[in-house]
Formats: sequence, structure tokens, C-alpha cells
Amino acid sequence: MITSTSNGQVKQAAALAKRAKERRQTGLFVVEGRKMYEEAPEDWVEKVYVTEHYIEEYGQPKGSCPWETVTEDVMRAMADTQTPQGILALVRQPRWKMEDVWRGEKPHMIFLETLQDPGNLGTILRAGEGAGLTGVVMNRETADIFNPKVIRSTMGSIYRVPFVYVDDLEPAAREAKSRGIRLFAAHLRGERSYDREDYRDGCGFLIGNEARGLSDDAADLADCWVKIPMLGRVESLNAAVAASVLMYEAARQRRNG
Repeated sequence: MITSTSNGQVKQAAALAKRAKERRQTGLFVVEGRKMYEEAPEDWVEKVYVTEHYIEEYGQPKGSCPWETVTEDVMRAMADTQTPQGILALVRQPRWKMEDVWRGEKPHMIFLETLQDPGNLGTILRAGEGAGLTGVVMNRETADIFNPKVIRSTMGSIYRVPFVYVDDLEPAAREAKSRGIRLFAAHLRGERSYDREDYRDGCGFLIGNEARGLSDDAADLADCWVKIPMLGRVESLNAAVAASVLMYEAARQRRNG
């Protein structure tokens, strides 16, 4: 049992939870909680840490992954949450390729430009999985998808929705268009309501920064600008909500043929 917060493994886990640089250098990220651990592909899991209380309640960690018990104080030192659930895993980062993102005959994609809020990013992955999203393309200025807050917000979708970071969205958008994928920008100056467009074939939605929206360059990559009509005095929606509205409209149209 690890009983000291000065232990090297404890320090590594704490650093992975706090620093993107550490995650990039090691290729690992931190997963907390029973649900997130049990949904992780077994061959992604590097090491598991549990408290004695967790073992008493749920038994030993599943599978053949190496694991070790830690005290409650040590678990709190390792975890990103204030009230850890008694289990924490170090997980290897997946390495998706662009081909994974636009897989299938009718890809359904999201392009994110400089999205900063971890909760928004995680919610987009979670909602995207439910809407049949084939993948996410992000510029480097978008939040780190392996941030623990993003991981928790995905509720497991981090394991199943392919995603890639690119230096520049333009080449990726041009390649998508060459594959017959039509791009739509969620934009306040959109001339057509989002539900008047056809998303049944390959499509991709461009979503911009929470405060500034899409840059002019990113918006110009779209084949069409669409708007989400607003009632009352609301001017725009949260980025994750807007993305969800668009993705589920595409899902609805595809279900109905």
C-alpha cells in the first residue's frame, strides 16, 4: 500500500491531472471513478490505484491491469476531484488518424476552432456520440481533450469518438470537401435556419470560440452559414448546446431518411 504523498507514483498522477505538458510528454491521462474506469478499454490502462474502502465495496479492479492500494489521503493527493470515488487509473492516450474521423459512407463531423471550456468540449463528445458523430477535428488552440474536466464531461465517450488535433483547420476542411462532406458554419449572420438544410449525406459543423465565435477564415471554409433562431432576448447559445442542436438535427434527418 502507498501511504506517502511524496511517493513518485503519487506525484506523477497528480502532475498528469494538473498539467497538459506532463500529459503530452508521457502520453497518459488520468481517469477517476468506477464508471469511467470500467468503460476504459483494458489495453489502454497502464496502472490502477484503489483505496481499501473501494475494494470492500466493489472488489478488486477488473482484468489483468496492474493495481495498487493507496490510503484515502494519497488518493486525494492524486485526484483532480475534491471527493474522489476511491479508484483512479492512468490511461494511454489514443492515437486516432484523420481517416478514423471521416469513416463510413456518410461522415458526420464537428470542427472546433479554439474552444476553451473543458466542460463544453466534453459535452460535445458525449452529445456527439449520442448523435452518431463519426469524429472531431480541433485546432491546437482548442482545450486539451485529456484535461480531467473534459474526461469527466465525456462520461466515457472519450474512449469511442475519434478525434484529432491539427495545426490548421483549412487543409482538413478542404480534404473533407474533396470527400463530398458539406460544411456548415454556425454563425450569427447565417441566412438560413439550421433545420432548413439537408444533413443526410456527409456533413460537418464548424463551431467557434465561446466568446468570439468562428474567425472569418474558419467561417469562410463553410459551404453554408446557418443560424439557430432565437426567441426572447437571447442572442446566441452556449457552444456545446449549439453543437448539440446541429448534431441532433443531422441525426433526426438520417433516422427519417
